[in-house]
Amino acid sequence: MIVLAALLGLVMGAVIGGLGGGGGVLTVPALVYLLGQSAQAATTASVVIVGVTAAAGVIARARSGGVDWRTGVMFGLVGVPAAWLGTAVNHRVDQPTLMLAFAGLTLIAALAMLLDARGKRAAGPAAPDPTGAEPDTDDGAAPARASDGAGGGTVLAADRRSRAGPLLAFAAEVAGGGAAVGFLTGFLGVGGGFLVVPVLVIMLRMPMTLAIGTSLLIIALNSASSMVSRLGALHLDWRIVVPFTLAAVVGTLLGKRISDRLSGRTLGIAFAWLLVGVGLFVGIQNLLAL
Repeated sequence: MIVLAALLGLVMGAVIGGLGGGGGVLTVPALVYLLGQSAQAATTASVVIVGVTAAAGVIARARSGGVDWRTGVMFGLVGVPAAWLGTAVNHRVDQPTLMLAFAGLTLIAALAMLLDARGKRAAGPAAPDPTGAEPDTDDGAAPARASDGAGGGTVLAADRRSRAGPLLAFAAEVAGGGAAVGFLTGFLGVGGGFLVVPVLVIMLRMPMTLAIGTSLLIIALNSASSMVSRLGALHLDWRIVVPFTLAAVVGTLLGKRISDRLSGRTLGIAFAWLLVGVGLFVGIQNLLAL
């Protein structure tokens, strides 16, 4: 059992380190179907395993600037209360319903990633920065703006108003995405990376390579919040959790090495097909059990 837990942890760590998510998507089914845990016990153990593994991944990627700290912290702060709510709901749902919800959301996230990758291939260049920041000019100077007289003040005020819309939209997207991911972290016992990555890439137009590191930060924060909310009922089989987690930390470092050699689009498609496979497996298993 210990050897199997370590091997599964190594695979999970490689996935989460290479793709920035999907660790919980693999961990929960592995704990339930291969290591014999109940859905509730598996979701609790998964929060611990995925959280520690994600934190290790953040440390590894932070050195090279592969983490958007502002977006990650905003997501995490919004997700904290939502994760507590999700944990409360988790204790009131039976196992088949929990696992079917898990499978359905996994397939939805996969479809969104595949459609986005297809759209990027057809559209060509990426969309502008969602924060509304203006591109730099060739000579590094700021864009021209009237600065003298009353007209200059009017232009400057209008420019600020024009930026306010995109910034507010960006903040709303981060808040909405953070709340949804936080709730699902508590409810499903996953770090939320299988939803964070699609949100960052599709909604916020973040490059896949940066989305991976930022996703790991959000996963670590959400997992920590969910774990604290479960402290009163934290019953873990440490014979499984410890070797699984240690192997996963090693795996995440290996996954980073692999992802550094692949393009963002390749990583996105790989992530999506991973979700398809897991979602179909879990969904079919639970539909047959009804």
